[in-house]
Order: sequence, then C-alpha cells, then structure tokens
Amino acid sequence: MTPPHALKIFHLYSYPICVSLKPFFPSYGSKLVARLRCLTTSVAHELFGEMPVPDYRSCNAMLKNYAASREYPEVVSLFRWMQDNKIRPDRFALAAAVKSSAVLLNAVLGKSLHGFAVKAGYAMSAAVEKALMDMYGRFGMLHESCEIFCKICQRDSVSWNIMLTAFARAGLHKDAVHLFCEMHGSSHEEIKLTAVTVAVILPICAKMKLLKFGVGIHGFAIKVGLESNTLAGNALVSMYAKCGRVMDDAHRAFCLIGCKDVVSWNSIIAGYSENGFFEEALQLFAHMVSIGSQPNYATIANVLPICAFIEDGRYYGKEVHCYVLHFGLEMDLSVCNSLLTHYSKVGDMKRVEFLFEKMQSRDIVTWNTVIAGYAISGCHNRALDLFHELLAGGTTPDSVTFISVLPVFAQLDDIEEGRKIHAYVIQHPKLLQETSLMNALISFYGKCGELDDALLTFKRNPKRDLISWNAILSAYADNEQCGKFFDLLNEMNQEGIQPDSVTILSVLRLSTLCGIRMLREVHGYSFRTGFTSETAVVNAILNAYANCGNTNDAYKTFKNFTGKNVITCNTMISGYIKHGCQEDAEVIFGQMSQRDLTTWNLMVQVYAQNENTGRAFSLFSELQQEGIKPDAVSLTCILPACIQLTSIHLVRQCHGYALRSSLEDIHLEGALLDAYSKCGNTIDAYNLFRVSPLKDLVTFTAMVGCYAMHGMAEEAVRIFSQMLELNIKPDHVIMTALLSACSHAGMVDEGWKLFKSIREVYGIEPTMEHYACMVDILARGGRLREAYDFILDMPCEANGSVWGSLLGACKTHKEVEVARLVADHLFSIEAENIGNYVIMSNIYAADERWDGVEQVRRLMKSKYLKKPAGCSWIEVEKTRHFFVAGDLCHPKRLFIYGILKTLDRQIKDPSVQTSEELRCAFNIAN
Repeated sequence: MTPPHALKIFHLYSYPICVSLKPFFPSYGSKLVARLRCLTTSVAHELFGEMPVPDYRSCNAMLKNYAASREYPEVVSLFRWMQDNKIRPDRFALAAAVKSSAVLLNAVLGKSLHGFAVKAGYAMSAAVEKALMDMYGRFGMLHESCEIFCKICQRDSVSWNIMLTAFARAGLHKDAVHLFCEMHGSSHEEIKLTAVTVAVILPICAKMKLLKFGVGIHGFAIKVGLESNTLAGNALVSMYAKCGRVMDDAHRAFCLIGCKDVVSWNSIIAGYSENGFFEEALQLFAHMVSIGSQPNYATIANVLPICAFIEDGRYYGKEVHCYVLHFGLEMDLSVCNSLLTHYSKVGDMKRVEFLFEKMQSRDIVTWNTVIAGYAISGCHNRALDLFHELLAGGTTPDSVTFISVLPVFAQLDDIEEGRKIHAYVIQHPKLLQETSLMNALISFYGKCGELDDALLTFKRNPKRDLISWNAILSAYADNEQCGKFFDLLNEMNQEGIQPDSVTILSVLRLSTLCGIRMLREVHGYSFRTGFTSETAVVNAILNAYANCGNTNDAYKTFKNFTGKNVITCNTMISGYIKHGCQEDAEVIFGQMSQRDLTTWNLMVQVYAQNENTGRAFSLFSELQQEGIKPDAVSLTCILPACIQLTSIHLVRQCHGYALRSSLEDIHLEGALLDAYSKCGNTIDAYNLFRVSPLKDLVTFTAMVGCYAMHGMAEEAVRIFSQMLELNIKPDHVIMTALLSACSHAGMVDEGWKLFKSIREVYGIEPTMEHYACMVDILARGGRLREAYDFILDMPCEANGSVWGSLLGACKTHKEVEVARLVADHLFSIEAENIGNYVIMSNIYAADERWDGVEQVRRLMKSKYLKKPAGCSWIEVEKTRHFFVAGDLCHPKRLFIYGILKTLDRQIKDPSVQTSEELRCAFNIAN
C-alpha cells in the first residue's frame, strides 16, 4: 500500500499536469477524487488547499471527507466557499452540510440549506431527506421533521430510526412507543428492526418502566439475530438494569454480547451499582481490568461512588485513584469530580483539599462537591470560605450550591447570610422554580427559629410537594410549636396530601411534648396506615416512649415488632440507658445475635458513666476482638473511664489510636483535651489544642476549662481572646469555665467584669452555674458578707452548690457567723448531705465553739447520717492501687504502713534516724 506522504508528493507534482490534460483524459479527475478519499483528513486538506482551482468533484469529495471526520465547521466553511464560487454540490455533499448545521445547532443555516435543496431539486433525494429530518429533530422542530417523513414514499429503517430518535430526544416517550409500534406493524420489506432501533426504544422502555414491552423487543431482537450485537446488547443490559432485573436478565444479556466494548462494561457496572449490588459491581470492574479491557472516564465515574458504600471502601477508592493516575485519566474533569465526591463521602477532606488545589480547571460541580464535603464533615468555616471564593471568582452558583451551604448557615445561626441567598434566589426566577431549593430555604428558616419566614417561603413556593410539607412541619416540630404544627397537618390533609414516614417522624417528635396520650394516638394511626412496618418509624416510636419515661410500652412495641434489626435493638438499649435501666439494657445486649459498632459504643458508655471501669474496658477490648474498629464515638465513650482512673497512660493510648486511624473528629479532640486536663496534664492538652486545624467552640471551651481547672487564669483568658478573634460566639459553658478560672486564681475584679459581660456584651442570660462561680469568686477572695448578700439578691433561688461553695469558704476564712447563716439554708435544702454537717462541725471546732459542734452532731445523729469512708487510688507502673479508710486488704499494707509510720516520726522529729527502719520495711515488703 502506498504511504499517505508518498501520495501527497505524487499529487503535488502531478496536479498541474492533470489540469492541462483534463480535456483529453476526463477520467483522471475521478481517479484524483478517489485518491483524495484515501488520504488522512489533514493531508487531504493540505493538498486541497494547494490546488490552484478546485473543481466540482474535488470540492464535493473534500466536503464529504470533512463530514466523515466530524470537522463540521470546515464543512460549513467549504460549502459557503463553493456557493461563492458557483460550484454546485451534489446531493451527498448537501446532506453532509445539513448534518453539520444540525450538529452545530445552526438553525438559520439549516433552514437556508433546506431552501437550497428545494431549489436545486435535491429535496426528494433520500440522503437529503434523512439529513433534514435529523436536523429538524435536533432543533426540536418535530412538526417540520414529521412533514418530511410523511412525504417520503418509500421509508426504510433509517428513516424510522431518525424519527424515533427525534421523539426520544424531545422526551415524547409515548409518541415514540406508538411510532415504534407503527414501524413494527409495517409490511414493507425494507423496514426491519435494526440495532439502532433497539438502542433508541429500549431506554424509553426503561424510563417508562415498560418491562414487558422491553422483553417483547428483546424477543424480536433475538429473531433477527441482534442479541449478540454490541449496540443492541448494551441497550438491553441498561434497560433490564434500570427495571431492576440486573442479576438475571441484564447479566444474561451482557454475557451474550459478542464483542463487548467499554460501553458494555459501563452498562453492567452501572446497573449493579444502581441496584445496590456494590461489591458485585466492584468485582466486575476488577474482571474488566484483568482481561485487558481499558476503562474510560465513564467507567471511573461509575466505580468510584461504589467505594463509599462498601467496607474498607476508602482503600478501594485509593486503588481506583492509582489506576486513574497510571492511565493518565486525572486530566478529565468528570473523573476529578468523581474522586472529590468519593473522598468527601469517606471523610478524607485532606485528600479532597489536595485534589481541589491541584485541579487546573473547575466547574460548578467541582465547587459544589467540595463545599458539600466540608459542610457534611462539620468544617463549616472552610465550607463558607470556599463559597465566598466561588462567588469572588465569578462562577455562577446553582441550586445545588445553595442547598449545600444553607445548612451551614443554619448550623452557625447566621440568619443574615441566609437571607442574602434568599434575595439572590428571588432575583433569578429560574431558581424560584427549583422546589428542592425552596424546601432548603424552608428548612434553613426553621432551624434558625424564624418560623414566620419559613411559613412565608412555604406559602410562596409555586411547586409545593410532600417534601415541602415535611420541611415546614419539621420546622414547627423542631421549635416545639404544637398548635401551628397540627393546624398545618390538618391543612395538609385537606389538600389531599398523603403523609409519608417522614411526616410521621415529625409528628412523633412533637407528640413527646404533648404527653403519652398523644403518643399512643400517633402510634395507633401509624399502625392502621401500615407505617409500623417501617423500621425507622418503629425506632422513632420506641425513642418517643423512652423520652416520655414509658419504657414498658417501648418494650411491648419492641417485642411485637417482627422486623427487628440492629438499629431497633440499639434504640431500645439507648432508651433503657437514658432512664438508668442498666440491667434491662444488658438483657437486650445479651440477646442480640448481631451487633454493630453503635451497640458496643452504647454499652461502653453506660459502664463508663456508671463508674464500672473494669467492664467498660473489657467491652472495649471485646469489640476489637470481634474485628470491629473503634471510631471517634468509641474513644469518646471510653475516655470518661480513663478519667475516673486518672490514667494519663490510657488517655495517651486513646490519642495515639486516633492519630493512627486518622480519626479527625472535633468532638473527640474536645474529649481528649478534657481527659488530659482532668488527668493533670496541661502540656499535652495544649499541644493537642495547638495542632488542631479545626478549632470550634467545643475545642476552645475544653482548653479554657483545662486551664481553669488548674488555676491558670491568665492562660485561660488568653485562649478566650484567641477565640473572640476568630469571631466564634461564646456560650454559657465557656463563660462558666472562665469564671471558674478567675475563682481559682483569686481574680475578683476580673471575675466581676466577666460576669457583667455575660448579659451586657454577649447577650447570654446568666445561669445558676454562673451565679455559683461568682459566689465562689467573692468567697475565695474573703468577701464573704458580700457573697452572702449576692446570693440573697439573685433572681432565682440558690441551690445547694451555691450555698455549699460559700460554706467551704467560711471554713477557710474561719467566718463562723456567716457560716451559721449559710448552714441554715443548706440544712433545709440538702437535709441528707452529710458533708455540709461535717464542714459546719469543723468550723465550730476551729473556733472552739464546742456547744455548736455538739449541736451539729446531735442533728446528724437524729437524721441517722453516717460519714462514708474516704477512698483514694494511685497508678504505679500501669497498676492501680486503691485505698479505703479502715481497709486492710492491700497485699503490701505492712510495707506501706511502715513507711507512713516512719515518715510521720520524721515529720514530728527530723533528728530521728530512720534508715534502719526503712530497710526493715523494705525487707518485709519483699
């Protein structure tokens, strides 16, 4: 075969000769045209451009060459040049020009070409007719397309396929089905079912869920031998998968495809994924790669979402990512967006940030994916930064952008920013037609407590659906507005909108506030309407009964429910734990045949909270032996047990595990900070705080509380100032921690300023804890009478904690008279608290008022109060040692008491030589 470049050289030299000899050898022009068809498009274009005067045949050949290579702008340009130079195109060249105008969506040019075809007498040509039909179909001008179709005397399969495609593209599915039936009923021999026909009609069957109709088409395809055809087979696979028949019919159709292409694999993988068979879909992808079939961008976009739904999916996602890098697919925008979506779903926001920063081009899908990922992960500030960066960069947000960012503003209670988004939506009528966006605005206003705005948005929503009703009902349920909630529920019923399980969940949430009678009515309604067959509704009923304190009805519902699963059992355990029914929770736990991580976390939590540290650590170890990996919640549940043992070693183990497992959870960081603090390690607490990339109010509160607990008031105030610089609004908890810091450091004036700022600066109503801290500040500063008057002036009645802190200060400062007044209040509030009696007795004793001591002791005796034995413990070399007053159970008690006796003698008389006694004590111990 002659190489293309040799042909090029031959034609460059021979063209002047052939022009001069053309009158004598007319057939040579045809041979030149034939040679033009053999060249590549670029070489043919170069050769064509070097011709002095291109003729009729060469122009038509080049025009068709451009069309075959899909260089449609060049087709249009050459056609116009031919018109300017009075060169008449043939019918096939004209058809190519019509097709190019259709692909370029140039309706003006297309209509002009139609007029030219009529004038030139080509309108009745089959090639031109088909091109015009296809063009009008692409333009959505079905009337014109149908007119041409009806004028065709002898319609073949291609003509029918063009019309079917036009109807399908316009979304006229019923008309397409009728047209197919008419085509199939035609008796003309040239009209046969082709692969294109199958590929056009089967997606319509899938969208309309016409499974039987699709099966019938499958039968006709088998009759004409199309079942192994790649195009028809791919359509069959997709149709069966979308109709839910993926495991049998779709898989069988896939196996029968004679030559599977990448579309075949994409269709079956997508089918398995859409029907929830994620592991099978991933196995198909692995098989596809193993046999050497190279995936494309669509394959990666189908596979990556699967990884987020299977166990260890984050690792499979990384493998797919490596494959993408290996074959250079990372430059495709859709693949990058799929990678961002995957890493967002598995919570790997570091990888999301890395990919996002590396991307050279971004579209609105990119921005929406990253913003939504940060929003779901709780990184609200980063999500908002990206949102503002999107706006500053000139990218136009869409409804998905706003739907992603509105919950962030709701979480931050930033009503003004949400109103700005609403104003933007109002200015863009297309967005007002987005029902999902309007529903998101309703939810936003509801979560911010702006119920009037929520209701107004709901009323103005032109396309209200069931989700709209659920959004407004949820808003009133969240804000505990029973009256208006039930008014809206009645209005919904009057409009004929049938509630779904989401509606019932809102009603159940609110019925808890209305009492057990209302809850039972809702339970009965759910039973009559069949909603109690749904696990989510039953779980909500169980939770509602537990919230009402009716664990008996909860257990009856639980016992009678036949569809119990792990979540149902977890809900029952949670309800028992909430009401202190530990033994009942243990029974449910013991009866469970399957347990998930939430089950173990609940039980670890109940034991840790009830100071059963041994059992808590035993369960924590057991869940790992079961092959379950603890998560951030697991560590948060076990940390209270570590705190009870004041074991810094165990806290560090938890921290190390969190780092190794990449458990980046802001609530876990706060719990670790608190644990380090309560175990006396402020250095590790601050180091953790310092390196935390995502500090929020919880993190700052934990750090301030740490410094407050250890009397480091200046450091606590410094951390609080850093928080204010980040525009994080304080709450009552952190203000309590700050006041506590001032109390321990004796900073009375600073404490007064902070206490006044609670209401005046930060708009927070002072709580009993704040008053108690202020009393403690004054009392520790020796201003006992002022503290007593402060308590009497409080707007709410002081509790035992407030009076108790003042009584303790009276003991420190030996203030008997104020102590006597305080004790009178305490003895009436906390009559059974023996600690108050002991402190008052000690105050009298310190002032040598023995009659007062005797009076307090008589009072204790009359109430049958007995002081509990003191207990202390210490951890030495990972072993805990407990000591209880009067207890002689410790195995090394002789050694310990010997050392204590010797040290006591040394304290009383430092001149006493005790080395020999200490040596004897060590000998006894060993």
